[in-house]
Amino acid sequence: MLDHHPSCKVKEAITFSVSGKPQPAGSKRAFVLRGGANAGRAIITDANPKSKDWKVDIKHEAQRAYTGEPWDGPVELTLRFFVERPKSHYRSGMNADKLKDSAPAFPTSKPDVLKLARGVEDAITAIIWKDDAQIVTEKLTKRYGRPGVEIEIKEASI
Repeated sequence: MLDHHPSCKVKEAITFSVSGKPQPAGSKRAFVLRGGANAGRAIITDANPKSKDWKVDIKHEAQRAYTGEPWDGPVELTLRFFVERPKSHYRSGMNADKLKDSAPAFPTSKPDVLKLARGVEDAITAIIWKDDAQIVTEKLTKRYGRPGVEIEIKEASI
């Protein structure tokens, strides 16, 4: 347990969920503008254009869940991602609601969980914490389920 100064209050955990298909972030594309007043200026964009709307949804839910000043201390972050199971994992006909015996238990295809986490971290920076460098413990999972992410943020403890 952290040694807290008597006048400091331990922050309550912040938890919220965001529905929708989780989108990866992290990879960036850079290009240089060619003509006009901004010629030669470098522009950096996210390689996944779908991540913009996903990040907006996360920001919105983060602002609903927390309205104080961004934290400036160490943070523990837990992200539980849920992705839709492909239709090919299910049987057909009368058994269309049952999984095939060969259906995998875990989603091991792209996107990878680290890139999914990067999108969440970017979206809530300056809302819940000042900088994602404050994350000292992070637990990430990716499972099959109703698409979305469950987010839990708390003050780090030893």
